[in-house]
Amino acid sequence: MYVLASARVVNAMGNFVYPFLTLFLTEHLGFSTVRAGTYFSISAVAQVLGSVAGGKLTDKFGRKKLYLTFQGLTALCYLPCAFLGDSIVIAWLLIVAGFLGNAAQPANSAMVADLTNKDNRKQAYSLLYLGINVGFSIGPLIAAFLYKNYTWLIFLGNFIAITLTLILLYFGIEDTTPSREEIQSSKARHDNESAEDANVIKALLKRPYLLLFFAGAMVNSFIYSSIKFVLPLQMTKVFGSDLGSKYYGYMMSTNGIVIIILTTFIIKLTIKIKPIMNVSMASLFFAVGLGLLGFVKSFPFYILAAVIYTLGEILEATNSGVYIANHSPINQRGRFNAAWPLIMSIGSAISPTVFGMLMTKYGNTTLWVICFILGICASLFLAWVGRFEERYTKKLCKNVL
Repeated sequence: MYVLASARVVNAMGNFVYPFLTLFLTEHLGFSTVRAGTYFSISAVAQVLGSVAGGKLTDKFGRKKLYLTFQGLTALCYLPCAFLGDSIVIAWLLIVAGFLGNAAQPANSAMVADLTNKDNRKQAYSLLYLGINVGFSIGPLIAAFLYKNYTWLIFLGNFIAITLTLILLYFGIEDTTPSREEIQSSKARHDNESAEDANVIKALLKRPYLLLFFAGAMVNSFIYSSIKFVLPLQMTKVFGSDLGSKYYGYMMSTNGIVIIILTTFIIKLTIKIKPIMNVSMASLFFAVGLGLLGFVKSFPFYILAAVIYTLGEILEATNSGVYIANHSPINQRGRFNAAWPLIMSIGSAISPTVFGMLMTKYGNTTLWVICFILGICASLFLAWVGRFEERYTKKLCKNVL
């Protein structure tokens, strides 16, 4: 787990292309807001397809092999972007990179589930989440200074960071794919992690509360993706191109710093609360933080909004993976863990086009108010799903007895 966390630090340091992609499309390539939103939607659809393919292939061919292959191909997509200037080819290469990068993630998540159990899973996911954000707090700050005059270095940095990650994983982690004996022995436990002979659709239908959880998580993804698409445009509109891009970098770095400082404290504070209820609370923080962005005028209040919605991110990121892993059959972890980036990508695929039209027709304030309302609805819905799971599980146990 420490090797995985170290690898995610390195990988996250290079994963600063997409937060600045909106500015690249609109300022370097001359895309309109609507056209940039459409591009983001196409990119997100490619990521959805990548997650589906990666989940299936992970369970069939093994965790480590799939992760190294797809991440290596992702790095190769970023390399030519450093030398293409303002070519439209970059946009298409980034779509392919999104497909390949998401195809690698189910293998990564499956390795985490393989190496943990219900007793230490939340702490393990928190460690990995901290690793991601140590890197991500540094990455956007670097990109903020490189974007204006040295955009090519952003792409080259991503290539180098992913390559270093692959080297670390290759030498530091053995393949964790369960053996046939482990799969057979798991069936005797009769719990949510027992191996399933049925296909993934039937396995999911046996867990209706997990499907409902995905629906609530999709709403969270839909509204939270505004941080990557709407916010950089708003910052440059309010503060100007040069200062706005730097301020956006500061907000993203604030996001990472808050995560590093407060994650451990929040985990200790919420360790006894069920994962799904923590995700419900995350929706509330999203609602307040994003809603505030519709009314703030000065930069310090933008930072306050970033702190609030980051608290929601901490709660969701450290509990969603745990909830999914706790309900994933041992022999279908790749496919079940593919569901999470799949849900995130679906929300991201819908939101840029919708947000682009809302910004053009109604302005930013109305858009952020809509995000506030959807966040409140998601919170109430997820709290209900938690109670539904308790009733469903009790009823199932009575039927078995």
